[in-house]
Amino acid sequence: MTLRSDLAELLAGAGIVDVDIDDAVEDEHVRWAVYRSVVAVAASSCSRERDRALVAAILRDPVEMVSKSAVVELVDRVAEKASDSGVFRQWSVQLRSEIDRFKVESHREFVRRRVYDWQFYLAVKEGHVASSAELARVTRWMQRRLAEESTSRRLLTLLAESGSSKKIRNIAKNRAGSRELGTR
Repeated sequence: MTLRSDLAELLAGAGIVDVDIDDAVEDEHVRWAVYRSVVAVAASSCSRERDRALVAAILRDPVEMVSKSAVVELVDRVAEKASDSGVFRQWSVQLRSEIDRFKVESHREFVRRRVYDWQFYLAVKEGHVASSAELARVTRWMQRRLAEESTSRRLLTLLAESGSSKKIRNIAKNRAGSRELGTR
C-alpha cells in the first residue's frame, strides 16, 4: 500500500471528506491532523475490531514520530473510554504485534509505557490499592494525572510521600487534605 492509498482508506473509513490527500501526503503536519481526526472517530466507536488495521496503516507513515504520536493518541482515547482494566488489557494485547513494528526502540518503549500507565490507572480507578513499588513503575505523566484526578485518599497520600517529583508530591498532598475525598 502507498501512503496515498492508506490515507484515502483511513479517511473513507472514518467518513471524513474535507481533506486534501495531496496536502496530507506532502506535509506530515497535515497527516498528523488527519490521524488525529481518524483516531477520534475510531476511538468513539463501540467496536475495537478495526483498531489493529488502523495502527498498521498509521505505522506505514514515513515519519515514525508522526506514527508514534497517532498511536499514543489512540491508546489515550481508548483508555479514557475503557469500561474496565480487563477490557483495555485485552485490547492492548491485540495491538502488541503492531506496536513491535516501530523501528525506533524508544518509540516502542514509549507506547508500551503509555499502555502500562493506563492499565495501572484503570486498575486504581477500580479500587486497586497501589504500592509504592507499583507507583514507581508508572511515568511522571501518569503520577501527575493520578495526583490531579484520583479521589482515593490512600493513593494521594502515597503520591504525597513518594511521587517522583516535588510538583506531584505537592499536588497530591494538597488534594489528600480535601474533605470531599473518599477513604479508599
